[in-house]
Amino acid sequence: MRNRNVLPLLLTAVVVLVLVAFGGTGVLNQLMEGATTPEGTSSAAPAPPARTPSPPAPSASTAPARGNPSDLPEVRESGLPAEARSTLALIRSGGPFRYSQDDQVFGNFERVLPRKDRGYYREYTVPTPGESDRGARRIVAGDGGEKYYTDDHYGTFRFIAEGS
Repeated sequence: MRNRNVLPLLLTAVVVLVLVAFGGTGVLNQLMEGATTPEGTSSAAPAPPARTPSPPAPSASTAPARGNPSDLPEVRESGLPAEARSTLALIRSGGPFRYSQDDQVFGNFERVLPRKDRGYYREYTVPTPGESDRGARRIVAGDGGEKYYTDDHYGTFRFIAEGS
């Protein structure tokens, strides 16, 4: 009988150790913040546009980066699909964004982008014509101003050479 009382305690301890070993409080913070992950993206209907009283002052993530800080291939802004160029314009102006998941922390769990502290990257949906949900296309912006485009839901990224 006594061993049965110890089993739930041991299982709880193992779960806590696994959480600490594989992300620590980052996993818990992500759940609390409601940040999206590749697995947690939703096909829910778009959120109504958010009202912004005034455009934010330019920040590092809205200003263009001064060169490719990664080893990833580049794509010129002019080479992006029209929807991606429109999304870039929204990012620069601070929104409003079409989807509630936009302008949320991107976790970089795939480790394709350069490693940075949690909260450094934010993600934005690039609408895909004919898709009933958010589709696979995204722009991820870093606090340093760099922006990356993916058309395969975080499988690969290309650095966006803005203004070209």
